[in-house]
Amino acid sequence: MNIKQAKEQIKNAMTAYFEKDDYGEYMIPEEEQRPVFLIGAPGIGKTAIMQQIAQELGVGLVSYSMTHHTRQSALGLPYIEKKTYGGQEYSVSEYTMSEIIASVYDLMEATDVTEGILFIDEINCVSETLAPSMLQFLQYKVFGRHKVPHGWIVVTAGNPPEYNNSVREFDIVTWDRLKVIDVEPNYDVWKEYAYKKGVHPAIMTYLDIKKDDFYKIETTVDGKSYVTARGWTDLSNMIRLLEKKKISVDRELISQYIRHSRTSKDFSIYYDLFKKYKSDYQVTDILAGIATEDIKQRAQSAKFDERLSLLGLILDGLNEHFKEAFVTETALTEYMAILKEVNKQIKNVNVSAADLVTAQAEKCRKNLEREKKISGVSADKLTAAHKVVQCLESLTKQLKMSDDEQSKEIKKNFKSETDHLREISLEAGKMLDNAFFFCEDVFGEGQEMIILVTELTINFYSSHFITRYGCKKYFEYNKAMLFYERRKELAKEILSLDEEI
Repeated sequence: MNIKQAKEQIKNAMTAYFEKDDYGEYMIPEEEQRPVFLIGAPGIGKTAIMQQIAQELGVGLVSYSMTHHTRQSALGLPYIEKKTYGGQEYSVSEYTMSEIIASVYDLMEATDVTEGILFIDEINCVSETLAPSMLQFLQYKVFGRHKVPHGWIVVTAGNPPEYNNSVREFDIVTWDRLKVIDVEPNYDVWKEYAYKKGVHPAIMTYLDIKKDDFYKIETTVDGKSYVTARGWTDLSNMIRLLEKKKISVDRELISQYIRHSRTSKDFSIYYDLFKKYKSDYQVTDILAGIATEDIKQRAQSAKFDERLSLLGLILDGLNEHFKEAFVTETALTEYMAILKEVNKQIKNVNVSAADLVTAQAEKCRKNLEREKKISGVSADKLTAAHKVVQCLESLTKQLKMSDDEQSKEIKKNFKSETDHLREISLEAGKMLDNAFFFCEDVFGEGQEMIILVTELTINFYSSHFITRYGCKKYFEYNKAMLFYERRKELAKEILSLDEEI
């Protein structure tokens, strides 16, 4: 299955494992909760989906790679304990708490999270001395003498033997105690994740043209040659930062992430072309609705690869504004709930609004620090939390400086923030309309328009924006596209019937 399907399978299992009866006991007893074993090629997003699942379920996440551990760090260090048996004293070997188990308790202590997922990566690549203990862990959820804390579910991951010479084969007894999920790389599924992650449009459009370059692992005379999803994501992060600092991106840099000679060379050439398109087409003018006739004529006469790059640039420009609208709306929703609570307290408690808002700001700041420690909390959520704190701090200053009635000042402040969101969304909406007008003028109802609508549909931020604020042109073309797809399906069904008859 692909990584998206695997995520749903794991999330469903975690939901079932966390389910409790009327007495607060787990419906599936902890000793019967099979650890999940996610097995797939390296760099396809196994760790990423665990962060997403923990975030969506609202539980903690502790991640460890077993390749970094010795027997001592995983099981704890031995020490001698005196014990009495049958009236006689004996020296007995005990063990300190495992570093892995201790880290779970540390997270619980720091965040007040009582339930979570212990994610152990590279579980089938442990050292020979640690292998028996890992089998015991998978069967009984115990490291040494210490059990995984109550309320924590075990998920593991590993690579198939063909990708890693260190892989150790499990016996049937161990396999029979695991919930095994096999995962294969899939570009179309990764693309949805890539949009939300903000993967560079040069990478997205390159892979749209050359999907076979998304993931490959080959053995050559010079050793292993590979490209992984993780490599593309990490390369994207570096390109974004270097472009911001106006530092050039060359093939030497690209080959540090894309460890496949032909692919790194091809992408390097494509990236240089992509930069030229970005400069030539002036996408900000297109989104502002002031694209020149020269730009339109160039796009009309461009080859398909260049048109695809242009669409990538347009979508990336839009996505930046859609994301800003999403994060601002998320922050505003939380901010409104806090202000409602403050207004309620003003009426019932003889405390100044400024003091109440200050207390709320401190509470939000502490929650933000707590969430930073929880692995899996999204960057969007953290950004929204920062915005809420900033809004509360700004409101505190206004309340201290204002002589107006406290409730009126709070409402005025909230209206200002709401107006700001309205401006952001109206601007993004205009840009989206202008993108459609440009594509209509240049491409008509060709395949470029189908690509634009499709990409807007699979992109989390654009689909959320359109659902929330609407877009007449999108719905027109989306409806037409659906009719077109249905006609193709009917044509296939008719051909199938003809063959049967």
